[in-house]
Amino acid sequence: MKINSSAYLLLFLIIVSGCAKQNEKFIAKINSEDPHSFSNFDKVVVKHIDFNLNVNFDKKQISGKAVYKIENLSGSKELILDTRNLSIEKITLGENETATDFILSEPDSIFGQALKINITPETQTVDIYYSTTEGAESLQWLQPENTAGGKYPFLYTDSQPILSRTWFPCQDSPGVRQTYTARIKTMSGLMVVMSGKNSAEKNKDGIYEVTMNQPVSSYLIALAVGDFDYKKIGPRSGVYAESYILEKAAKEFEDTEKFIDAAESLYGQYKWEDYNMLIMPPSYPLGGMENPRINFITPTIIAGDKSLMALVAHELAHSWSGNLVTNKNWNDVWLNEGFTSYFEHRIMEEIYGRTYERMLAKLDQDGLYHVVERLKGKEELTKLNLDLKGINPEENAGLVAYDKGTSFLMLAEETAGREKFDEFMKKYFNEFAFKTMTSEGFVKYMRDNLIKNDKSLEDKINIIKINSDEFTKVEKETNNFLNGKNAASLNTKNWTTHHWLYFIRKLPNELTEAQMKNLDEAFNFTNTGNYEVLHSWLLRGIQNNYPPVKSAVEKFLTTVGRTKFLRPLYNKLAETPEGLKTAKEIYESTKHIYHTTSKQRIEEILN
Repeated sequence: MKINSSAYLLLFLIIVSGCAKQNEKFIAKINSEDPHSFSNFDKVVVKHIDFNLNVNFDKKQISGKAVYKIENLSGSKELILDTRNLSIEKITLGENETATDFILSEPDSIFGQALKINITPETQTVDIYYSTTEGAESLQWLQPENTAGGKYPFLYTDSQPILSRTWFPCQDSPGVRQTYTARIKTMSGLMVVMSGKNSAEKNKDGIYEVTMNQPVSSYLIALAVGDFDYKKIGPRSGVYAESYILEKAAKEFEDTEKFIDAAESLYGQYKWEDYNMLIMPPSYPLGGMENPRINFITPTIIAGDKSLMALVAHELAHSWSGNLVTNKNWNDVWLNEGFTSYFEHRIMEEIYGRTYERMLAKLDQDGLYHVVERLKGKEELTKLNLDLKGINPEENAGLVAYDKGTSFLMLAEETAGREKFDEFMKKYFNEFAFKTMTSEGFVKYMRDNLIKNDKSLEDKINIIKINSDEFTKVEKETNNFLNGKNAASLNTKNWTTHHWLYFIRKLPNELTEAQMKNLDEAFNFTNTGNYEVLHSWLLRGIQNNYPPVKSAVEKFLTTVGRTKFLRPLYNKLAETPEGLKTAKEIYESTKHIYHTTSKQRIEEILN
């Protein structure tokens, strides 16, 4: 297969706002350099934002002022920003805050509204007074009862790929980078963190100041407010979490500093100063989000044995691929996720060895083959470099960008030789630090700096097939079980999470109740605290109508919000009339804790 890419997508809705010059009609145009942004960053670019905002949990609203420092590249008389479902109160220019006219375009169901602001060629700062509305899909407001701690509310943003515009006006393109500062006020007793330099202690007056001196894309400007505390776990690393899980999380992630050292030994200096993690509520829809300097992490990877640290390796790797060198637009998301997944594997190999990493790689590639098979007839979506013009990039989020991109880079490494490839990658991250990249640009850079006119080398770079000796042993035990051997007698000594996942996935779709019971009694799958293993087992249990999993499925769906887990379980339940009825009942009682993205996908299944 040739260089292909998948992409990322997101949601939609319409916008309602107030503005000056209501009677002027403004037809917004998509920027030719980014098919998902109205902003005119090719003419006027935002270089820095100063936020002064209030987070009001009673109103479920963020309001205040954002000051934009701009560079006018072309002498333009207008600044165009992306918005969606924002209420704009007023806009002023310069230190004297001179009032100016502005107008919002007609709403687009995917991209929202363009905000056109009258400026002069000499304008250096633009002040926007605004507030969010109920349509701010990036914002997830959780009531105390929907958090694990149960005492205080919780707010977090989830802006990737194009939802930053739902909580602040911005040039919502990954190709635009800006630094920022923030002064955030919220209710007393809560802590505020953003993707920047944060406080390590709670402030009694509820006012927090954050700085981000490294330029970041708008989707990486993140905010969280909740009842959490901080614990340092290394010279430049630490964990924020609710008290119920802080010590457990700190123990689980105590090797993080080793991961940072391993990453630096591979591809150069960590350029973000400190690396922290915020443990999110169980309803968090993602595994993790790579917000610079403070990754948002699901609690479902805290297994007690550090067996799911690959996710931390992935989010850390984004500090180079994605955060440091960023895809210029979402057509090229594989440059973000494919590179990161490859880097994740290299970090895991450095820490745990090649045998361990090959199991991870095999699981990922098996998942990729499954996705490609499912997309038969839609081969355009299996490319690495996509054409998503007019399409919400969230709708094409999937494993292709991650795992096909990884396979391509693994083969490039194997073909060119690891030493040569690592030298090339280290140079790439250093040369394009805090810059953007396109597929075409990377192919040219690769030809110039790795292939160097060696046509035979270029022709060999196709796709690599991954094998794992450890999984060959697992297949042997799977066959032994299917041939009648008691599960308790199988040779499972020293099996890791990845052995168990492969074992469960290699079982046939149809098993007898006796077989399910035998496995459960031997390995306690229904009651395991490992969410990855439990999820795979529950799918098998639903498929085979195994009675003990019924209550376990309900507990899982009513406490865990990770979309990766929810969609397959709801899909499996919906395959039978009885299961669909159960799924609808669970969803109706639980949907208030799910994120907007999760709800939309589940409702597609149930309807």
